[in-house]
Amino acid sequence: MIKLDTVKLLVDLAFMTASPPSSRSQPKNLRNTLVRAGIDLLEEGGIEALTLRKCAARAGVSHAAPAHHFDGLAGLKAAIAAEGFRIFSNYMREARAQGDQSARGQLKSICRGYLQFGVDHGGILRVIFGDRGLAALVPGGAREDADAYQILREVCAPFVPEGTSARVIELQVWSLIHGFTMLSLAGEFGAPGGPLEDGLFDQILGLLNALGTSGTT
Repeated sequence: MIKLDTVKLLVDLAFMTASPPSSRSQPKNLRNTLVRAGIDLLEEGGIEALTLRKCAARAGVSHAAPAHHFDGLAGLKAAIAAEGFRIFSNYMREARAQGDQSARGQLKSICRGYLQFGVDHGGILRVIFGDRGLAALVPGGAREDADAYQILREVCAPFVPEGTSARVIELQVWSLIHGFTMLSLAGEFGAPGGPLEDGLFDQILGLLNALGTSGTT
């Protein structure tokens, strides 16, 4: 005779088997899981590897699951960019904290953090600066409100000459570091990390020595 406890165990097992697999297998926070899966695809295969179907497969859910959280591939890219932007800002913030704390030292440090982020996360960087540009990813569409831009603004402030728009200095620095990073990712200087290793980037940053200061060096 089968004991009562054994019967109860068999019933419990049968109930678990009969439960819809989708409701049991999906993570509690599927949206974040899909974003993480998308980032992994970008890291492994670049922007061409990012599709909704591949993202769903990587997350272990049905191919229709992303539609409940994102408005197509563009929506997924926007979510990935938002998370990527947080990582991007942290690279700049940490580089600033760990480097030379003089005004010029901080300026060069965030540039190194910018390039290092591109080397480590080239796929995410391309999503951040995608077809719609950075302005599409920050509140109100104003790139000046973005966390990373605020860091750039802060370290550029000591180098704004009297009577000059701060935006001019910010764009000079941003153009230098972004252009160099994208050229590096395109292989113009050899391996992506090469410019940091062989000192080429430090030589390029020497251009920032031409920026004037308002009493700070």
